[in-house]
Amino acid sequence: MAIGIDIGGTNLRAARVSGTGEILERISEKSAPDPELVLSRIAEMVRRLDFPEVAAIGIGVPGRVDARLGAVLSGGYVNLASVSPAQRLESLAGKPVVIDNDCNMALVAEMALGGARGHESIVMFTIGTGIGGAVVQDRRIVRGKGTAGQLGHITVDLSGEGCVCGRRGCVETTSSGTALGRHIARAGLGPDVSVDQLFARDAGGDPLARGILEAWAGPLRAAIDTTVAMFDPDLVLLGGGLGLAAHRALARAPALAPWFQCPVEAAQLGDDAGVIGAGLQALAEQAAVAQSAVAQASPVSLPTARLDRTRRAVPGRRAVLVNGIPASGKSTVSRGIAAHMGWPLLALDTIKNPFLEVLGGGDREFNRILGRASYQAIWSVVGEAPAGAIFVIDAWFGFQPRQVLEDHLRSAGVEQTAEIWCHAPGEVLAERYRARLDQRPAGHPGAAYIPELIELAKRAEPLRRGPLLDVDTTRPIAFDAITQWLQATIAADR
Repeated sequence: MAIGIDIGGTNLRAARVSGTGEILERISEKSAPDPELVLSRIAEMVRRLDFPEVAAIGIGVPGRVDARLGAVLSGGYVNLASVSPAQRLESLAGKPVVIDNDCNMALVAEMALGGARGHESIVMFTIGTGIGGAVVQDRRIVRGKGTAGQLGHITVDLSGEGCVCGRRGCVETTSSGTALGRHIARAGLGPDVSVDQLFARDAGGDPLARGILEAWAGPLRAAIDTTVAMFDPDLVLLGGGLGLAAHRALARAPALAPWFQCPVEAAQLGDDAGVIGAGLQALAEQAAVAQSAVAQASPVSLPTARLDRTRRAVPGRRAVLVNGIPASGKSTVSRGIAAHMGWPLLALDTIKNPFLEVLGGGDREFNRILGRASYQAIWSVVGEAPAGAIFVIDAWFGFQPRQVLEDHLRSAGVEQTAEIWCHAPGEVLAERYRARLDQRPAGHPGAAYIPELIELAKRAEPLRRGPLLDVDTTRPIAFDAITQWLQATIAADR
């Protein structure tokens, strides 16, 4: 069995799923815009569902996901690009984690158990807070170079609403659940008017309700026709929380072009599709890994990887100082930088926590002593690295005098640093810190530290040692911009 997780803009769903796709137990929580809170809630759901028989965990995430790398590249209403959910959950649960786009996961379930059984070429739209998409050809997910299938970002109005992707007029801005709310509000109706009430009003001859449904369904029809022209599928599925309603609304916007006709059906598994698909995909990946291990065990010689000798060695070591007080998001930013740049990451908690676990914790003063020793260990590791190495260092650099850092940098042979300052309002830090109290080993300060943390947030400042980049972690982390800045400030050969 496996645990399947479906992350949405409104709800987080998780279930323990059998190898045949049966849901054995399910849990749901409210979603949140803060990625750390979302990850904390997911970790708690996994803890509650985990059994020794659970072999793997699958996660469906909205947005652009590179399933081969196990990385979230960008998101929309819930952006987990900054928190490395697969790696974090794998570390917490001690079990392999598979991650993919949420619509891909839902389509896996529909192919196995739902409306796509027996079909070879399928396009699926999931209609919810946003709009997800997935494409299957020959019963295989189409990925392009990594993230194909973002059908919610098909442009249907060049001068339309701004989209979270940075463009205008994506079908997500016209035909999602969020967009339906805008259509209703602009028509002068209250926010409590449901889509079922719109259908009832329409059936009674209300032109206002009909206009709302046509404005909602018309752009979706255009997006469907576009995908039919591109992929020539034998089925288009509409899933997600509003999939059935969207299918019904399409009667107000029939396909007109004779070239682009294709059956359009409502998905059959409803809100369960995401967790079932994530669980099944996790088990399938585990089976593939096992097969690969058997194949590699055979006595076949493999080609030796060639070393790239074209890069010029750069004297001196360099360090990216990812700075911020506890719960500021610096660990999230550090992991993202390490994943994007391929640089080794050294963090205080990575060194300190195993000692706390083995020693059974301690009081706050012991935690501080261990923190200072861990800090020294970090710079000892840096000092042993080859010349030209670049490290990402995750720490609150204000917990010791500035001269301590300077001494460590000198002894480690670090010639250049760049600083990334992570911050958020005190009340946000307090909520994050409180949410993860039960995930930290004994010895870390408890809830009594929260008022002190809020006060610290008011006066904490960056080091301002070398180039400085400010990162507000209440906003989606722009890793593309961060990596470009790092390439220009610290990674360029001198």
